[in-house]
Amino acid sequence: MSLPPAPSPSVLYRTGAFCARHPVWVIAGWLLVLAAAFAGRQAVGATFGDEVTLPGSQVSTGADLLKRSDPAAGAPSGKIVFHVGSGKVSDREAGLEKTLDRLKGLPHVTAVAAPVTSTDGATAYTAVSFDRKLKSLGHAYTERLDEATAPARDAGIGVGYGGDLHEIVRAPANDAASEAIGISAALIVLLLAFGSVAAALMPLVTALISVGVGLGVVGIVAGTLTFATSAPTLATMIGLGVGIDYALFLITRFRQYLIDGHDPETAVGRTTAVSGKAVLVAAVTVAVALLSLYACGLTMIGRLGLAATIAVVVTAVAALTLVPASMGLVGRRIDVLRVRRRPVAESSGDRDGWHRYARLVARRPWTFFTAGFALVALCAVPLFSMRLGHIDDGADPAGSTTRHAYDWMADAGGPGFGPGANGPFTLVVDLDRATVSADRVAGLLTDGLAKTEGVARVTSPRPSRDGKVLVATVVPATGPQSAGTGTLFATLTDHTLPATLKGTGATGRLTGSTAGQLEFRDTVTERLPLIIGIVLVAAFVLLTLVFRSLVIPLKAVVLNLLTTGASYGVLVAVFQWGWGDGLLGMGEPVPIESYVPMMMFAIVFGLSMDYEIFLLSRIAEEWHATHDNERAVGTGLSLTGRVITCAALIMTAVFLSFTGSPAVVVKMLALGLAISVVLDATVVRLVLVPSLMFLMGRANWWLPRRLDRRMPHLTV
Repeated sequence: MSLPPAPSPSVLYRTGAFCARHPVWVIAGWLLVLAAAFAGRQAVGATFGDEVTLPGSQVSTGADLLKRSDPAAGAPSGKIVFHVGSGKVSDREAGLEKTLDRLKGLPHVTAVAAPVTSTDGATAYTAVSFDRKLKSLGHAYTERLDEATAPARDAGIGVGYGGDLHEIVRAPANDAASEAIGISAALIVLLLAFGSVAAALMPLVTALISVGVGLGVVGIVAGTLTFATSAPTLATMIGLGVGIDYALFLITRFRQYLIDGHDPETAVGRTTAVSGKAVLVAAVTVAVALLSLYACGLTMIGRLGLAATIAVVVTAVAALTLVPASMGLVGRRIDVLRVRRRPVAESSGDRDGWHRYARLVARRPWTFFTAGFALVALCAVPLFSMRLGHIDDGADPAGSTTRHAYDWMADAGGPGFGPGANGPFTLVVDLDRATVSADRVAGLLTDGLAKTEGVARVTSPRPSRDGKVLVATVVPATGPQSAGTGTLFATLTDHTLPATLKGTGATGRLTGSTAGQLEFRDTVTERLPLIIGIVLVAAFVLLTLVFRSLVIPLKAVVLNLLTTGASYGVLVAVFQWGWGDGLLGMGEPVPIESYVPMMMFAIVFGLSMDYEIFLLSRIAEEWHATHDNERAVGTGLSLTGRVITCAALIMTAVFLSFTGSPAVVVKMLALGLAISVVLDATVVRLVLVPSLMFLMGRANWWLPRRLDRRMPHLTV
C-alpha cells in the first residue's frame, strides 16, 4: 500500500532518527551519565532534613529571642521515657541511675535533667539536651542511646524515645520493597499490553536508568540545598510513573509505524516527532505545576517540587533520546519472545469497541455527563470536612520506641504528663518594652492562661538568664494532632496573650515544635489558593497554545480540578475518618498532613494533564483532518484507549506500592495520586471528556481569529 508522506524533518524527528542510527553510543552515554550522577551524589555528601523555617513568624521570632537570652533553653532536646507495667520506676532505681549516668557521658549531650515522675510512679522521663541539631547526629546515634539505656532495660524498665528524638531513632525510609513491587506490577501490565518480552522490558529499563540519573542529580543538588527526607521517595515515585508511561506511549506509536510498513529508523523519527512532542508538552505541564510550589514561599515545599521536577525533566529527556536509541537498537526484533501470537499497538477501525462506545456516548451525552459528574462529586464530599494538621508520634507503628514513649506520656497522670505533654507550647515574653515589672507580667500570664479553655497546665513564668524575657511551658489538654490543640493555639495567639498583656508593653509569642507545625499549617492553608491559581492559569495558557482552542483548555482545567477535589475526598475518608487504618498499618485516624494537599494538587493536576494531552492530541489530529467532531472523539478514544489504560494501570500500581512506606506522609501522597489516576483514566477520560465534547460539538474548537493570528503555533 502507499504510505503517507513523511513529515518535514523537525528537530524532534532528527533527534529520534540520530538516536536510532547511533543507539550504542547514546545508550553508553546515558550509562556514563548514570555513573557520574551517583559518583557526584556520593562526593557532595547529600543532606536531607525536615526542619521548617518561617522567617518573621511568631514561632521563629520567639525561638530567636529565647536563643539570645538563654542559649541553653533553646538547645535541641528530646525525652527519654521510662515505664514499668507494675510497681514504680523508683523500685528499680539502680538501673535508672546507671542509665542517667551513661546518658550524661554520651557525645554531644550537654545536660540530663532530673527525672519527672507520674502520680502513680509507673512512668518517668528525663529531658536530654544536645549541642547540635538532632538530625545531624544520624540514625547510627540510636545505638549509643540503646547502649546508654541498657541498664534500665536490664532492670525491667521499658524505655521509649520521645520529643524530638524521633529525628534520630526513626530509620531512614527504605522503599526498595515498594519499588520492587511497583516494577513487578508494571512488567506484568506491559507484557499483557505488548505481548512480547522485549517491548515490555524496554520501558522498564529506560525508566530505571532515567530515575537513577534523576536521583543522582537530586543528591548532587542536595549538597547545596537541603531537601526534605521524603524528596528522594517522591522523585522515585513520580519518575518511575512518568518514565514508564512516556516510554509506553512512544513504543506503542513506534510499533504501529512498523505494522504500517515503515523502516525502523523512519518509524523512530516519526514517533519522536509526533508522540515525542506530546511527551514534551506533558512534561512541561507537570514541571510548571511542580515548580509553582515555590510561589507559596515555603522553602521545604518548593524544594519538594524541585526534586520531583528534576525527576520529570530527566525522564522526559530520556524519553526523547534513550527510548529512541533503544527502539533503534531493537528495531523489528521488538516482537521476539512473544507471549501473544499477534503483536498489537494502537487499536483502530470504525467498528471497534471504542468507536461503538463513542457512538453510545454521542446518543446520550447528558446521561453520561450527569452520571460521571455525580460520581466525582460523591467522592469529593469528605473534602468539606478535611482538617489539616501535623501527624505526631501517636501514628507511629505499634511497638516502636517512639510510639511507646508517646503512649506512656499520654496515659500517665500528674504534672508533665497527659496527652498534651507530647506537644507543649513554649511561651516567650519579650520584656524589652515592658512598662511594668516582670513579676507583674508573670502574674497576669499565670492568671490569664489558667482561665483559658483547653490548657491543662502552665508552669510559672521564669526570667531568662539575662532577664530580658520570661519563659513558660503551656501544656494543652489534647495531643499535638488533635483539633483541640490547633484551636488552643489560635485562641492563645489571637485572644489570650494580646488581652492578658495589653497595657504592659510586653509581647508574648508561642514557639516550639508543635507551635511551629501549627503555624506552618496555617501558612500553607493561607497560600494554597495562590498555588491553585498559578497552576490553573499556567495550564490554561499552555493548552490554549497547544490545541488552538479556548474551550478545550477550559474543560480540561475544570475536569482536572474536579479530579483533584475527589482525590482529596477519598484521602480524608481513608486517613482522617479512619477507613484505612488497618489496611495501611495505622492505629488511629489522623489529620491530613498540612502540606499534602498543596503537593497533591500540583502533582495530580500535572499528571492528569498528561493523559488529557495524549487523548486530546489524537482527537485534535482527527478533527483537523476531517472536521467531524463525533468521528474525532471516537478515533481519539480508539487510538489511545489501550495505551492510556495500560499507562494508568502502571502508574496506579507504582503509586499503590508506596503505600507500604513507614512514613505516613508518603502513604498519603501515594494513595492520593493512585486514586487521582484511577479517576482520571476512567471517569474523566471515558465519561466526562467525551460527553462534554459531544455536547459542545464544533464549539470545542472555538478560538477568536484575532487571538489565533497573534498566538505562537505550538501544536501536538
